[in-house]
Amino acid sequence: MKFENTGIENQTAELSDLDELMENLGFVRAGQWDYERVTYDRKFEIKNDVYYLRVQGYAVEGEVDSRYALIKLITPILGKHYYPHGVEYGEGENFPTSLINQCQTLLEKLKSELTKINA
Repeated sequence: MKFENTGIENQTAELSDLDELMENLGFVRAGQWDYERVTYDRKFEIKNDVYYLRVQGYAVEGEVDSRYALIKLITPILGKHYYPHGVEYGEGENFPTSLINQCQTLLEKLKSELTKINA
């Protein structure tokens, strides 16, 4: 599921600021990066199901191995984990309304914080 028109698409931030901001919102970058792209995941466990809200971006200046890269964010997505196959982000997935609301709240907080650091 894509979260369109959140206001974070095309926002930019320095990687070090973005890492701190995302960690404060409960997202993990871990080893999910290469020299051009970053991926932040927030895990949700509801009943016996696992979901991930994913925020991705790519470097428009510098490289991700440098804490000074400028990252441009793209449309966030929500997926459901299926063991052992991985996460499915397809539109055919059904997500609990409470989860969608939580994700929208997190994305609104992210947008607000991005606005502060870009001011």
